[in-house]
Amino acid sequence: MKIAPIMAELEARSHDVFLLHTGQHYGTEMSDAIFLDLGIRDPDVNLGVGSGSHAQQTARLMEGFEPILKKVRPDWVLVVGDVNSTLACSLVAAKLREELGCRIVHVEAGLRSRDWRMPEEVNRVLTDRLSDLLLTPSRDAHANLDAEGIPRDRVVFVGNVMIDTLFHQLARAREIDVATRLGFERGRFAVATMHRPSNVDSRDVLEAAFGGLARVAEDIPVVFPMHPRTRERMDKFAAREILGHTTILEPVSYLEMLSLIDAASVVLTDSGGIQEETTALGVPCVTLREQTERPATIAQGTNRLVHWPLSIDGVYAAFAAAAAEGRAGLGERCPEGWDGKASLRIVDCLESATR
Repeated sequence: MKIAPIMAELEARSHDVFLLHTGQHYGTEMSDAIFLDLGIRDPDVNLGVGSGSHAQQTARLMEGFEPILKKVRPDWVLVVGDVNSTLACSLVAAKLREELGCRIVHVEAGLRSRDWRMPEEVNRVLTDRLSDLLLTPSRDAHANLDAEGIPRDRVVFVGNVMIDTLFHQLARAREIDVATRLGFERGRFAVATMHRPSNVDSRDVLEAAFGGLARVAEDIPVVFPMHPRTRERMDKFAAREILGHTTILEPVSYLEMLSLIDAASVVLTDSGGIQEETTALGVPCVTLREQTERPATIAQGTNRLVHWPLSIDGVYAAFAAAAAEGRAGLGERCPEGWDGKASLRIVDCLESATR
């Protein structure tokens, strides 16, 4: 979702783009579906690294990327977000920077949860330290980078490129109308997602979250597209019955998920990206985490953190407050730079820095 609009803008301006798909998110069906949904061409290389521990995955990524980088010798290595691929490719590029003359640009720089239990926090901080150009999605990121001693001349505010994709794809998402297809009425159901290890790897936390969703489902229907990791833990802990009347779906495509979120009355999630998407759509969001690296969504009033530690009552109370708040209009509560034009500013920055 972050790469698609940047690639489109680079290619529209006749820049050469080499697309490396690391295969970290390795489900073939989901990977193919998102490329198709977003109109991204086939990657030039797919490393297909698959799953494994953080160390195993990062090592395979670095081993796979190094010979490709030496062969392609790009001016810029552009990495997005905070996954293991982001850090692994940045580490390889940083160590070959002098030899190859390449530079690193991090899109979505400067976000911080300050929760070092999150692997993503480690990836974010180290990638920013390694990057030559740090492109931020929100103004709060600049204070984080200042505090870490990142020189200001390496940091540029560009806005949130995820919202470029959302605005571009929203009409298509509404056209497929997944909610109606499932028998739900627009604005009269909730959507839930959970996948983070901190929520699903602990029996107690998972049961509290599931119990909270079941309580919500007593008020309105709850649709739960379930991540494979969450399903595996649900089966391991024999926790299916705790969800009550919650409707469980197989994983859905980006367009289907956008369609569901857009039609929902409330979203309950531990996803970072969904916090941003609900803010742009004006849909009330409950974040099932202790902290968030996206405080701009809290400041805009579309997102709220659940009371921690997670409990059935806490999940339901946060849902009730969010439902009472109600929806805002499309784009009405977007922070600065969440305007669908971030990709233009990103390519402007790359062109300016290359001169």
